[in-house]
Amino acid sequence: MSEPTYKRILLKLSGEALMGTAQYGIDPAVTSQIARDVQDVQGLGVETAIVIGGGNIFRGVAASTRGMDRATGDYMGMLATVINALALQDALEQHGVTTRVMSAIEMRAVAEPFIRRRAIRHLEKGRAVIFAAGTGNPYFTTDTAAALRAMEIRASVIMKATKVDGIYTADPLKDPNATRYDTISYLQVLEQRLKVMDATAISLCMDNQLPILVFNLRTPGNLRRAVLGEPVGSVVKG
Repeated sequence: MSEPTYKRILLKLSGEALMGTAQYGIDPAVTSQIARDVQDVQGLGVETAIVIGGGNIFRGVAASTRGMDRATGDYMGMLATVINALALQDALEQHGVTTRVMSAIEMRAVAEPFIRRRAIRHLEKGRAVIFAAGTGNPYFTTDTAAALRAMEIRASVIMKATKVDGIYTADPLKDPNATRYDTISYLQVLEQRLKVMDATAISLCMDNQLPILVFNLRTPGNLRRAVLGEPVGSVVKG
């Protein structure tokens, strides 16, 4: 069996990914597929951390455009990520993956508080760790939380799971002439305003030379192929 290219990964999931084909909420079939993929890579000895968004339930930015205080909206969005984290934890544990949810906002009845050393210890013991509530601060996205947590736990790579198979010159769902990048630099992503992750997250990764792999979550087994170093998706690096 091939040796994994990455020993410790941070998987970034959007809240929208959990909706499946629905317009709102959580599709159990989607969480179950994600759980199977994580179980698969855990079986290879890869330590897996996950950061999840909350856009399938609530988006603070969208609420602020309708008159809600931005900070209040962002805190509500953070709580939505906790709901998603608990749903994913349930799916993972149904597939035999021991899981811990760690929240940037204290809520001890449902999640552990985020403590960096404890998170690393969970990973070393073979547990999947789901980081919820973003950074715990308004005005920061879960993309930025993913970059921050990846650096705190010394992950080898951020794996950004999307509904397309990489980074394109334009939205491939809207532009049939869009072409895919195999590799692209951080600066190109920023200069071309490609919607890979937000600018703060890209800058953090660039400053710390942390690669970002963008791949299609909807293809079962893609996560395993990615950690084994097969050419899946697009890579952002120096």
